Amino acid sequence: MRRVCVPLCLPLAVPLAAALLLVGCTTTPPSASTPSRGTGYSRLSPDQASDIAIHALGLVGTPYRYGGNTPDSGFDCSGLIGYVYKSRAGVAPPRTVAMLGDFGQSVSAGDLRTGDLVIFGAGRNPTHAGIYVGEGRFVHAPSTGGTVRLDQLASNYWSKQKTSFRRP
Repeated sequence: MRRVCVPLCLPLAVPLAAALLLVGCTTTPPSASTPSRGTGYSRLSPDQASDIAIHALGLVGTPYRYGGNTPDSGFDCSGLIGYVYKSRAGVAPPRTVAMLGDFGQSVSAGDLRTGDLVIFGAGRNPTHAGIYVGEGRFVHAPSTGGTVRLDQLASNYWSKQKTSFRRP
């Protein structure tokens, strides 16, 4: 929900405007500890989420490099996520996969939407992550010697992995 705060210049409207500004501009978004409701809170607009997915798709083919976080140096999985989110939404996710497991809000597979994070691994020890781009697909930087690629969550390999989803 977008709030626009416009100061009013009319003398009689000043107290009302001040009250509206205080109510409308001081509301704080839910924190990461706030339980998710329905489809989950997101500080990303639908346009930002779409930009994230499109940008991630544009990086398919970039070489994998452990610790890499730019198109020129290559990417590891968390470096890819950090680069895309920072460049398209101004959001700086944690740099490690372990910390990505607690980033944003948890969402169910049924509520998954473009721009959400796909986290692989058991419990508190995630081992891999990618960016959901819609239609059951995600972009990720899989392994040494490989490149950033587009995969299906329902593929033989990925469907057998413990998976969770996060919405920044």
